[in-house]
Amino acid sequence: MELATLIFHYFSFLSEMLTSLILICVFFIAVVYLLVMILRYRIKSSSNSLKRDRGWEKKTVVGFFHPYCNAGGGGERVLWVAIRSLQLSHPDVQCIVYTGDCDATSQEILAKADQRFNITLPKSIDFVFLRSRNWVEAKKYPIFTLLGQSLGSLKLGLEALVSFVPDVYVDSMGYAFTLPLFKYFGGCKVACYVHYPTISTDMLERVSQREESFNNASAVSRSPVLTSFKLLYYKLFAYLYGLAGARSDMVMVNSTWTYGHIKSLWKITDKTVIVYPPCNISEFIKIDLNKNRSKSVRIILSIAQFRPEKNHQLQLDSFNEFLSKIGEKKSNYKLILVGGCRDDKDAQRVEILKKSAEELGIQDYVDFKLNVSFEDLKIMMSEATIGLHTMRDEHFGIGVVELMAAGTVTLAHDSAGPKLDILTPYNGQPTGYLALDIQSYAAAMETIFRLSDSQREAICENARCSVTRFSESEFERGFLAAMEAFVGGSAT
Repeated sequence: MELATLIFHYFSFLSEMLTSLILICVFFIAVVYLLVMILRYRIKSSSNSLKRDRGWEKKTVVGFFHPYCNAGGGGERVLWVAIRSLQLSHPDVQCIVYTGDCDATSQEILAKADQRFNITLPKSIDFVFLRSRNWVEAKKYPIFTLLGQSLGSLKLGLEALVSFVPDVYVDSMGYAFTLPLFKYFGGCKVACYVHYPTISTDMLERVSQREESFNNASAVSRSPVLTSFKLLYYKLFAYLYGLAGARSDMVMVNSTWTYGHIKSLWKITDKTVIVYPPCNISEFIKIDLNKNRSKSVRIILSIAQFRPEKNHQLQLDSFNEFLSKIGEKKSNYKLILVGGCRDDKDAQRVEILKKSAEELGIQDYVDFKLNVSFEDLKIMMSEATIGLHTMRDEHFGIGVVELMAAGTVTLAHDSAGPKLDILTPYNGQPTGYLALDIQSYAAAMETIFRLSDSQREAICENARCSVTRFSESEFERGFLAAMEAFVGGSAT
């Protein structure tokens, strides 16, 4: 009997403890929910006041979160074309851009969009300038960079949210952790355009295989212990990334490759669509296939921001390998690297590349062109024979499409966007070349330069016909269809 009594009291005690724990949890959840609602109400009230002051009460305000909107890359082209398409088709939509480009004025940012992309917005937009952009910069997190930047985006996103709450929030730069912030604290409908998953199954595979890359240092790849630890960290981060991304009401991705990874990680296939990014093919298709292409100096043209993943070093090494095979005819060939620099680190990278060209002894045959104008870019494209791309797992590759439209024979990395979406056969005929390493790139350069005029023209014509699916009008159609549920009421 005593044993039975002890067991009874023991289970009674456990029951009371469990009940108390449940009550504490319920109370804690209720308090957190109440605090969230209070904060949400205060933020909304502040924004409603701002809307009244600006005469936006009857407008649908769409906020684009793009901290580097003045960078001049492919992601920024997507931003400006998206805004322009909304302004033209939905006159009652007011667009704002959350940016960290505090070193530029609104007018300077829009002027750069016009100069770099030939895009002029039909109506004015508002900018919300964010002061804490340094919280999402990689240099701030020498270790656990992905997690640090993602948590930093919450701070930056909170600054944006407190500054102004839109009706519709669009993350157009890949900061998925801001989606639940605006959805639950701001009460917004949230959408995103994903250029590149923050983490991918490919990254997990490379770490698992102990493969050295720009985001997997040799010290880690050589150590089984560090590899195991990093793999665990990546898997945990991938889980959190999936939780955050799945809060989105609409997901637009830029390619087949990106779609596959987002589908696997976010698991909201019914809300995910492929919307190819807008490529300015209309201007580049006007370039004559033969008129300015020099026979005396054959030009290889690269268009890419000077970031580590673009792998400009592979371009220099491949070009050097190509030159070594042609003997004394080196002066007949030139490699031109065109791109933008986001910060001092990118500028330093350019200097390192210049030194590398000197060490290889090819500095006389290599030119670097930084932050060129749209008109200058067209001229260089009209003179080039080969368009060069070397980024592994490029999510899409707007530069690749532009080079194809301009009439260059395009040589791109045999992976992701260029392989799956862009340099695919057209009517069973080739549209360009793919390569993987120094030897295959150099061999492809040789092959392309040996093409007859008629062979080159046939490839270029096929390429031009194939890239019409990546036009600005096609992007606008897809983007507006995806956004219709949020802004459809004011369409013209």
